[in-house]
Amino acid sequence: MKIIQNQSFDQERALYGEQDILLKSCAFDGPADGESALKECSGVQVENCFFNLRYPLWHGHGLIIKNSQMTELCRAALWYSDGIEIKSSQLHGIKALRECSEIKITDSDIISPEFGWSSNDISMSDCTAQGEYFMLRASHLRLNNVRLKGKYSFQYIEDALFENCVFDTKDAFWHAKNIKIRNSIIKGEYLAWYCQNVTFENCTITGTQPLCYCKGLKLINCRMEGADFAFERSDVQASITTPMLSIKNPLSGCITVPEVKQIIRDIPQAKGEIIVSKSGKNTSGCSCARTFSNL
Repeated sequence: MKIIQNQSFDQERALYGEQDILLKSCAFDGPADGESALKECSGVQVENCFFNLRYPLWHGHGLIIKNSQMTELCRAALWYSDGIEIKSSQLHGIKALRECSEIKITDSDIISPEFGWSSNDISMSDCTAQGEYFMLRASHLRLNNVRLKGKYSFQYIEDALFENCVFDTKDAFWHAKNIKIRNSIIKGEYLAWYCQNVTFENCTITGTQPLCYCKGLKLINCRMEGADFAFERSDVQASITTPMLSIKNPLSGCITVPEVKQIIRDIPQAKGEIIVSKSGKNTSGCSCARTFSNL
């Protein structure tokens, strides 16, 4: 493997097409302001490097990035690449990841609107993230201990598992399919409208008008805070442990809740069962209890 150390690059396509190289303590910055420094490269390892120029890693294969910094000027850093490992790094440019696959990110900080669009097979753990439209249309996601702040996150995603996460968001998980979210906190209004086969387990959900127009929705032992007009026109099986403000027109399924201030049924299709149990436990033999025990 060729080692390149303590050098600066600012030319257009400075290391275009390189293979099997190790970059240590290098900087991609300078007056020439060149783009696409590592385009069409494979087998690239990056350690303690500084990226301050646009589009550095496009069409790459087998990329390892450690202890490195991509600034806000490093726009669209990783596109159309696969086999990516990022550890202990900063990704602070807009659209930092797009249409990539086989990605593992650990112990990193992301500040990047439109991050992860249309990417596949993403594992992320012990990370923080900020940005709107996070992971739009991504698939096969596995996130553990991730803290996110940003509106319109996880829309149109498919096949994902989230554990021990904290999301401060809005309009999250719209049109999402085949999702499991466990032991997590989700703060934000209009959560997960139009989703299909989404399960929340041991979660805290905060915000107005959550979980409307859903199909195959499940909530297992969840807290709901500030929840009004919840479950409108949804097919839902839910076990809620906290009082709710209002439930509106669930189409089918069963909801157990210790207290609800208002139940609204103003359409004939609203056939969903609502059981108010002061203990917060389902004692009626409702089908939702049996469904949960099998998960």
